[in-house]
Formats: sequence, structure tokens, C-alpha cells
Amino acid sequence: MKFDNYLTEKLKDIEIKEKYDRLRPEYEIITAMIKARKEKGISQSDLAKLIGTDQSRISRLEKGSLNPSLEFLKRVAEGLGQELHISFIPKHS
Repeated sequence: MKFDNYLTEKLKDIEIKEKYDRLRPEYEIITAMIKARKEKGISQSDLAKLIGTDQSRISRLEKGSLNPSLEFLKRVAEGLGQELHISFIPKHS
């Protein structure tokens, strides 16, 4: 089963969907960061060196087990040649 199909099926459960929706901002940041890093063709170690941290911190961020500061996220974005933008979007009822 493909992940997208699996996710669609799991999100039919209201409890799982509520938990997933609460974590959506984290997933979006992680996905964007990994995509930008891969498009730039650099490893976690390369990114860590660029921003003055260690590879394990980048790995924890990409796994979702690190709660980064806004300053750290800005450093990651700069290391990836990106800008960090945060926005507030109205909830859908």
C-alpha cells in the first residue's frame, strides 16, 4: 500500500485526524526542509557544517524529535539558501 493511500485511510478516523491536524505545522516545516536540502544536493552533515551545528541535531529536526527555536529555523533556512516565512491561516470550519 502506498503511503498516500495509507494516510487517507487512517485520516478517516476522527481521533487520528485531530492528532494529525495538530501536528501539521511541524510536518510542513520538516517536509519543506528535507525537500530544500535534497534539491540543494547536500547531506545532513553538510547542512550542519554550513550553519554551525552537528549532524545529529539536523537528524532530530528532520525526524520531528527536536523542538527548534525560531532562530535555529532561520539558520537552517539561510544554510539552504531559503527564507523562512511563517503565516497564520484561518481554520476551515
